[in-house]
Amino acid sequence: MKTDERPMTGYDRRMYAIMNRREAAPLYATAARRRTAVVTHMVLTGAGIACWLYSVLGDERWATFGMLGILLPWCVATGVINGATRGLLELRLRALDERQRAEKNRVVARAHYVTTWLLLGATVGVGAAGLAGVEIEGLVFPVLFSVFVVHWLMPLWLAGLTVGDDPVDDDELDDAVAALVTQRT
Repeated sequence: MKTDERPMTGYDRRMYAIMNRREAAPLYATAARRRTAVVTHMVLTGAGIACWLYSVLGDERWATFGMLGILLPWCVATGVINGATRGLLELRLRALDERQRAEKNRVVARAHYVTTWLLLGATVGVGAAGLAGVEIEGLVFPVLFSVFVVHWLMPLWLAGLTVGDDPVDDDELDDAVAALVTQRT
């Protein structure tokens, strides 16, 4: 039996309902707002990585508190992106329709393509630093960890950047047409 042929479980129905709630729709109603949410998420992710690496490698306790301060806004930004994509990457395949499955496959494939080039760039950068005489032993872990996090989040970021606007409701379209007709007469 294929995964997508199994009926949705209670968990699937709850997650579908959560991912399709529209209360936060104003936060991602336009493409500019979605891009802002993704860029904010990227910045918060970068700051979180820097704080974590600084707390681990630099042994600074204040960086841990900085990371904890970043966590809540990062979670909110993640929720905004998941809401904009209607849980495209969070829902199981059985909860997605054919169009969403194709979109998920497209986003994941594009994310892996981008991440491949990022890995190449990181490899070349660390290798060039080694050839320039920099001690690369101290660079390997931070670079690998950062690239891993970006690899993990790239599908979410690309989905948030490429999701289209919600279709206009027929009633809203009729109201807009009536308003235009009224303005012209």
